Amino acid sequence: MIRVAAVSDVHLGPDVTGTIRPHLAGIADHADVLLLAGDLTQHGTTDETEIVAAEFRDIGVPVVAVLGNHDYQCDSQDAITRMLQAAGITVLEGSGIVLGLPGGRLGVAGTKGFGGGFPGRCGSEFGEPEMKAFVRHSRRLADAMGTALRDLDADFRVALTHYSPVADTLAGEPPEIYPFLGSYFLAEAADSAAAELAVHGHAHAGQECGVTPGGTPVRNVALPVLRRAYAVYCLGPGGLPRASGGAESRRRSAGSSPLARTGVGEPSSGNRAFARR
Repeated sequence: MIRVAAVSDVHLGPDVTGTIRPHLAGIADHADVLLLAGDLTQHGTTDETEIVAAEFRDIGVPVVAVLGNHDYQCDSQDAITRMLQAAGITVLEGSGIVLGLPGGRLGVAGTKGFGGGFPGRCGSEFGEPEMKAFVRHSRRLADAMGTALRDLDADFRVALTHYSPVADTLAGEPPEIYPFLGSYFLAEAADSAAAELAVHGHAHAGQECGVTPGGTPVRNVALPVLRRAYAVYCLGPGGLPRASGGAESRRRSAGSSPLARTGVGEPSSGNRAFARR
């Protein structure tokens, strides 16, 4: 069994320096890897990235991340990626990594992803150049992750994104903004590789559990949703089940909350950036 810890939307900056790391003490007793699903900074600055690196470096387990929309705000995403990589944090964008862990080989492929919406309520590559470019960008990012997922030689595969692959985990957000919170292209990518788990953030007012049409369990790990330092999901015998198909089995898989174990400690109340997606 592989124990996957995950969190996103920590929105670190000078006002919350040092609030996350105390809760990561002893994480190796609870998890084999930590996934960060984007929005690591408040405004995407390199100064904030130094804080992120200090919080998550050398915690005793591998750390794998994707960036979020906040991390792109200052157009410094390339510098942010280099700084995190230098701190030993793997950053994915249309790429993947295989980790040799005690419970087997874990493959993680990731992308920030983008919006566009979900079947029946989504944009399409039709009409104005701006609309076509919007949807094409979303599809391109998802397709790159799907290719990376399928190429992983691993016992278990995880799709790591910032934007949501399904509408399930957005429940609680205003429906009008769903197209800006995720895209079904990401679900198609995860299902194309029969991923065992899809992890995302971005939806602060959403809910934790969902499932793709193909049966991949989806978990929204935004810190305001989890209300704890991280969640742990177990892959392997007795771990997260894939739904076998049909609406009822998908609902059962989406609601398998006993399989999520809390991390150590609670997130600091000092993290005040929850309202900013």
